[in-house]
Amino acid sequence: MPVVVQGRAGRSGLGRVLWFGAETVVTCGVLILLLVVHQLWWTNQQARAAAGEQVAVLEREWGEEWGISPPEGASSPAPSSSGAGGGGSSVSPSVSPSASPSRAPSPSGGTVGASRPGPSPARPPSGSAFAVLRIPRIGLTVPVAHGISKGKVLDKGYVGHYPGTAAPGEAGNVALAGHRNTHGEPFRYVNRLRKGDEITLRTREGTYTYVVDRILPVTSPRDTGVIQPVPRSLVKPSYGYSEAGSYLTLTTCTPEFTSRYRLIVWATLRR
Repeated sequence: MPVVVQGRAGRSGLGRVLWFGAETVVTCGVLILLLVVHQLWWTNQQARAAAGEQVAVLEREWGEEWGISPPEGASSPAPSSSGAGGGGSSVSPSVSPSASPSRAPSPSGGTVGASRPGPSPARPPSGSAFAVLRIPRIGLTVPVAHGISKGKVLDKGYVGHYPGTAAPGEAGNVALAGHRNTHGEPFRYVNRLRKGDEITLRTREGTYTYVVDRILPVTSPRDTGVIQPVPRSLVKPSYGYSEAGSYLTLTTCTPEFTSRYRLIVWATLRR
């Protein structure tokens, strides 16, 4: 009898251990699932809503100053992307900010549409939205803010403007960074851009239209040559330019859901 009782006690104890282990696994699974939902869905919803509101605010202000109404659809949030987002908070869709080039030349590079007379205002502080980026090919409308800080700019669903690069419409290189996944993922589908596609940047001073010219599918996050005033890859020198001009550079992570490499899209200002 004592032997039998001990055996039952041992089996009972083992059952409790197994049950506790199963509960722990299920709990961890639920927590991980909630984290994934937060990263892949909720951050996108929050960022897109905030970015859409910021676009409406900017264009309403400019419309009041110019005495015109914002363009149709300006008050709508940035369009959502199909499929799940991802990449996590560790994704950095920009080339290292510590290697940003010095200030590009400032002469005007020409505009499309009306321009507001008078001197250009002071450049806005880091995190302040000052432009609206539109890419019809991928249905994107998103605010552009000064700087590429994750907390102040990128994680808010904005596109960031590299410090030290040209302003929209200027000679040099207007270099922008945006998340490929999560937090609004504005550059989720920039890989779909093709030569000849139009990209517009609207600021208080006017609207500038760029035309996609070249694409660098993969390069290193440290390839700072792509955001130089005359952009040319330091990793793949066959990609880029050799003459001064008015360029626009879009940078983001590739492949999706990672931050291992960078995808680069170059466009030139339409004269």
